[in-house]
Amino acid sequence: MTPLPRIMIEPLVRAALLEDLGRAGDITADAVIPEDTTARVAFVAREAGVIAGLDCTAIAFLLLDSTLTLDVRIPDGKTVAPGDVIATIEGRARPILSAERVALNFLGQLSGVATATSGIVTAIAHTRAKLACTRKTIPGLRALQKYAVRCGGGANHRFGLDDAVLIKDNHIAIAGGVGIAVRRARQSVGHLVKIECEVETLDQLTEALDAGADAVLLDNMDLAALQNAVTIIGGKAIAEASGRITPETAPAIAETGVDLISAGWLTHSARVLDIGLDFMT
Repeated sequence: MTPLPRIMIEPLVRAALLEDLGRAGDITADAVIPEDTTARVAFVAREAGVIAGLDCTAIAFLLLDSTLTLDVRIPDGKTVAPGDVIATIEGRARPILSAERVALNFLGQLSGVATATSGIVTAIAHTRAKLACTRKTIPGLRALQKYAVRCGGGANHRFGLDDAVLIKDNHIAIAGGVGIAVRRARQSVGHLVKIECEVETLDQLTEALDAGADAVLLDNMDLAALQNAVTIIGGKAIAEASGRITPETAPAIAETGVDLISAGWLTHSARVLDIGLDFMT
């Protein structure tokens, strides 16, 4: 995986460390561990999954002590089995202990996103559909979570309100209809900006296509409606399905012929991957 630039990651990790260190630093490590004590520890997978977030982990340690040595054995985007050593870190014990929780928080959360993504990607691999995330991310962590989705084999939807038009149900209700909303967007944005419109019925779908939408978000449609929608679209726009996407439901949804499946829970509710930090003798 191509890593994110350090300048994007460091402020987030620095803020997490400052939150944890509080007003007096790590009073436990400072009291219990002699200053010159060294240690070697390993990040060990407690369960199977896909790794993401090792750059965050490295920065967490190095911000507290730039002399620490990190050895990555299983990089981002690769799978792990229970007991696998993901990385080791060696050097002064105090900063290792002080950065431990922040490092594990990032690594576990982002690996959880990557693992959840990989599960659905695998489930729909026999189709042409791709899995995409959404803007339903933990505040402040969007770039990291979307990176984790890529580590799991998924694709990224828009990153923010400014990089694509996505006309949703409330836009439609306030604007007065699908057609008028899409036409207004087409008149307003530049030629490089894509326009997607959420639709809940086949009549709305036809209206969106007639108005020139580049993509349509088929929201919470059943399988029969999705199949009809794909036929109506006929390649004139990108077909994206959303709603009730799980590893169990995704295959049948993908088999309807949609181009994309999007799931918000990949980033806002993915279960943390269980990873521990073990002392090595």
